[in-house]
Amino acid sequence: VGYLVTPKSNESLRKNLSQIRKVPRNFTNKKSIFQLSASGNQQNNEVSDALNESDIEARKIREEAERRRQEEERIRMKKQMKIDRLNAIPEDAEAGTVEEFMYKDGVKDILEQLDNDLVGLVPVKSRVKEIAALLVVDKLRRNLGLDTGVPSLHMCFTGAPGTGKTTVAMRMGQILQRMGYSRQGHLVVATRDDLVGQYVGHTAPKTKEVIKKAMGGVLLIDEAYYLYNASNDRDYGQESIEILLNVMEENREDLVVVLAGYKDRMDKFFSFIPGMSSRVGNHIEFPNYEPEELLQIAKVMCRDLEYEIAPDAEPVFFEYIKKRMTMSFFSNARTVRNAVDRARMRAAIRLFNKATDKGSNGMVSKQELMTLEKSDFVSVEELAARGDNAIVE
Repeated sequence: VGYLVTPKSNESLRKNLSQIRKVPRNFTNKKSIFQLSASGNQQNNEVSDALNESDIEARKIREEAERRRQEEERIRMKKQMKIDRLNAIPEDAEAGTVEEFMYKDGVKDILEQLDNDLVGLVPVKSRVKEIAALLVVDKLRRNLGLDTGVPSLHMCFTGAPGTGKTTVAMRMGQILQRMGYSRQGHLVVATRDDLVGQYVGHTAPKTKEVIKKAMGGVLLIDEAYYLYNASNDRDYGQESIEILLNVMEENREDLVVVLAGYKDRMDKFFSFIPGMSSRVGNHIEFPNYEPEELLQIAKVMCRDLEYEIAPDAEPVFFEYIKKRMTMSFFSNARTVRNAVDRARMRAAIRLFNKATDKGSNGMVSKQELMTLEKSDFVSVEELAARGDNAIVE
């Protein structure tokens, strides 16, 4: 009948045969033997399957051990190659000068431009120069074949509005691009509204789209603390934060994330999201400007627009700045920019009325077109008349 009784099944068969007497009489001994033999054969198959599974498991263990051995060998050879390469470098080998890299890559020009664009902010400029120095030295090491690793370039800018955070982020992107640490060096500015959706499934696509635009450059998230809402566990901002955390870790060689906002709120934000704080390696605080610095900023703005502030207008504007700093809605350089724009508007109205006056020949000189007079600036008296909560500059 094709059944095979193996030696291993004999013992089980003998035990079962001893029970034949207990089988009902309507069964024959022959049939019982066949059934018991089949049972023994099934047990044999189960043993065989167990042995096969054991063989497969043993093979997997051997393969994993071999994989680990090969990986250890690869690491050992890599280390040895590095040692051999370092030993081959002469002690007096030169990687080049710092000045050479600063000039060749245009980093010096960008730092000088930063000095011209931003008045004051000495601590900020010093920190930017420190980061630039790290990148230059890292490149010198790479030039000699020394081991280098991309430093953590994610940053946190803290300070009041109008203190130059966006300008510094833009210049940092240019420095990173010139030094070869980013592909494009462009700046993308985003807020909560750009990253967080209004319904389920909306946040991830919005966040990923902004990140995609910023890849190869710098992503500045203004008022980043609004991404997290501690009072609402179901707030969609948490999903955006998780995506950012992953990108900051996995794509740190192709994207620099800058988080910006007020210092006290940013500190609280980091306390809620410790993973974010650990990924940010550079914290730069932007102090408020002094009145003298704001006056200088106004002059720089006028210079860039090819205007001049009349000498007798400077004291009027300086007093305006000091008064404006004590009032609501003050935003440092942004307030100054708005004041300069209003002065330009009032100068345009003044020149237009003068040129269209009946007794005028309608001619306007170049000097008149370039000069902002005393009457063009809002005086302290005008400002006080508007009230302490006036929004219009």
